[in-house]
Amino acid sequence: MDNTDQPTVLLPGEVRMPLLGFGTWKATGSAAYDAVLAALDTGYRHLDTATLYGNEREVGRAVRESGLRREDLFITTKVPPDRVGRERETLEASLEALGVDQVDLWLIHWPPSATDSIPMWRELLAARDENLTRAVGVSNYSTSQIDELIQATEENPAVNQIRWGPMLYDRQRHAEHRDRGVVLEGYSPFKTTDLSDPVLTRIASAHGVSPAQVVLRWHIDHEIVVIPKSVTPERISANFDVFHFSLTAEEIRDIDALGGA
Repeated sequence: MDNTDQPTVLLPGEVRMPLLGFGTWKATGSAAYDAVLAALDTGYRHLDTATLYGNEREVGRAVRESGLRREDLFITTKVPPDRVGRERETLEASLEALGVDQVDLWLIHWPPSATDSIPMWRELLAARDENLTRAVGVSNYSTSQIDELIQATEENPAVNQIRWGPMLYDRQRHAEHRDRGVVLEGYSPFKTTDLSDPVLTRIASAHGVSPAQVVLRWHIDHEIVVIPKSVTPERISANFDVFHFSLTAEEIRDIDALGGA
């Protein structure tokens, strides 16, 4: 399956973001390199890293050695909140480590202090306008914090990356993102989920897949971006094998109900 076959969501500026990505948090050194190379060999075309992860160089090396074209990949990195005033040099260091001229998405990793949030956001917008990144967004932001950025700059974050999963499903929060044109991206889909829950095991059995695959498909069917992380080749492969089935509307409702909201 190549990039054109995978389901995507459209970001501002006609940027297409694959709904399934590969997370690299806590993967460092040769383990990160091996995992990313395995993910790219499996078919992933969306990679998620961050300055704080300390693995951008390994991610970049895997990208180069994969033999894939840069334009067929979607690469996200993130600026730490303590880099206020040093955003540009942080991004330049990320680009150098990754070995690319531009990332596809650059996020504020966590909200900085209230007084710094808008200045930092303006720096991300400037980097986008200079084509150092194709799109910009945030991570771990509340709806009210997103609204502050929109009110100050009239620019909506393309993405908000937050902890998400069936047990955290919040219909109102999901709607708040949609209403603002902000794509919701979920991380830690398995850490936040009881994979032995009877609802998930029943639905998994009906489709002949694992509960983890059901969780990933639930994100995709909601058009929520999801970035499972693994350094195990078998699990990397299994997490990608979610395009041959889809959930019924009733199954999606049953999983939504696990969040109790």
